[in-house]
Amino acid sequence: TSEENMEEMLDDVLDEISTYLQIKDVMGKYYSTDGEQRIEKVVILIKLLISQDIDMSELTIKLCDGNTVKMLDYSGNAQFIESNSLFEHPVWNNISDSNFGFVVIHDKDRSLVDYDAINDNTDMAYIIINLSEEFSMAKGENMDVTLLPSAGIKKTITLDAPLPMKQLVNLQ
Repeated sequence: TSEENMEEMLDDVLDEISTYLQIKDVMGKYYSTDGEQRIEKVVILIKLLISQDIDMSELTIKLCDGNTVKMLDYSGNAQFIESNSLFEHPVWNNISDSNFGFVVIHDKDRSLVDYDAINDNTDMAYIIINLSEEFSMAKGENMDVTLLPSAGIKKTITLDAPLPMKQLVNLQ
């Protein structure tokens, strides 16, 4: 009903305002592991709702697949996208399945790359996550990803692995 849609829209707006972070895009990449297609890399495009200093080194990410919870810390690795492909960017080599990094799309004062902070509502970066074998996702599986920033309230999104018709897929 339209009342339910309005309530959902209001919840989304309140969630964005209280976390200061907007999630603009969520994608995953399928890889073939032992003959099975599984999503092993996830990227989440974030942008500040309003200009505010947020120390990304204090961001923690919680992954929950319904059975297991895993906490990820910031690896300290943030690099501009430049001419690199998002899922093949060299920064992936600097993160493991127990931490995350950033591929920066826009950061005119280099605050994220140089100081681990986003501070302007034009800053945009992909959070990059390498999923471990036990957390990689097959078609039909889902996972809750919770961003726990130092400022604001946590933000949870649910990733749903679609049919692997192509390697790169939207997860939301």
